[in-house]
Amino acid sequence: MDRNEVLLVGRLSGAVEEHSMPSGDTVTKWRIIVRRRRHRRGAALTDSIPCVTFDPETAAIVRSLKPRDYLEVAGSFRCRVFGPSTAKIWRYEVEVSSAQPYEADLPEPDAIPDDPTLSPSGSLATLIPRQVAYLAPAS
Repeated sequence: MDRNEVLLVGRLSGAVEEHSMPSGDTVTKWRIIVRRRRHRRGAALTDSIPCVTFDPETAAIVRSLKPRDYLEVAGSFRCRVFGPSTAKIWRYEVEVSSAQPYEADLPEPDAIPDDPTLSPSGSLATLIPRQVAYLAPAS
């Protein structure tokens, strides 16, 4: 069975944008910044992931947050195609079905120690994504 589930915890990157669609619906857009595992040179790398929602309650929650506030979002990965047939533009985003402020005590990126001896139960372990052993072939 196919599954398309996304769970992200990160920081709101900036102001939330709202756009009215020709159908009368409102789409709310924002970006969430998610840190990657520390690079071997010591630099903290991040991904800025575009998120959208058509749900007014989810939009209200995200609008209530300030830039750099932590939030948790759940939804589905989407690929949208825009433009005329001669010049298609492909965009990837997370269509969010639920969002909530994230209240955990996460350290600032500069405050994460470079100590490789941290135990798996340490605070750094919560920031490191789980590794996927394999990807099942699609059929």
